[in-house]
Amino acid sequence: MNRSEKAALQLRAVDVLRTLKETRTYEELADETGLPAGDLNRYVNGHVLPSETRARDIVDSAGRELLATELNARIAVDEEGYVDNTRVVFDQSLLSLVPPVAAEGLGIDPPDTVLTAATDGITLAAAMARYFGARCAYAKQSRETAVEEFIEARQRLASGIEIDYYLPESAIDAGDSVLVVDDLIRSGETQELLLDIAGSADADVIGVFALIAVGDEGIQRARRHTDAPVGALVERNG
Repeated sequence: MNRSEKAALQLRAVDVLRTLKETRTYEELADETGLPAGDLNRYVNGHVLPSETRARDIVDSAGRELLATELNARIAVDEEGYVDNTRVVFDQSLLSLVPPVAAEGLGIDPPDTVLTAATDGITLAAAMARYFGARCAYAKQSRETAVEEFIEARQRLASGIEIDYYLPESAIDAGDSVLVVDDLIRSGETQELLLDIAGSADADVIGVFALIAVGDEGIQRARRHTDAPVGALVERNG
């Protein structure tokens, strides 16, 4: 590992600790990481950087279970089942921890394009795209005035209402490997629309990922529309 790679690893470890510290005391963080609370305090406050070995241990420990615990601590669900995940989707430091966990959970290679729907999925898609070095594309329910060619997908909801999503034709190339992501999957309707868009673009969907799945209806619906792996980091009862 060269000097710049080492520095990047050390800084990523500090980001992990700072993110986890938002919902933990130093003693709790010490119990989870096995590191002394005093050392953690110095890392979090920027007084020193962890060694290469310790930094790697910290980053590796921020795996699926620990990250899922962190997400659950930040998600609020009201008595009607509506999910408030603003403490997740507005936190880029937390979202930066998600991509390697998603890639490992789905068993996928880096995509050419990360595709989502406006608006809440954009911050997650941006974090994914940065991590993979991929393009970030998002479909909207309105046409951009200056864009001439669109890929369009339409869905009739159970209520009888029709919704349309539009993606500029240039956003995805034929043959691209595409990872479909969103912050939340409940009914699977949005994911089906995104899969339809990817299919219309002659792209190759390699996975569908959501931060939160409410019930299993959406997951099952997505699986019926693609052979690619489908998964969520956190599952909540519908």
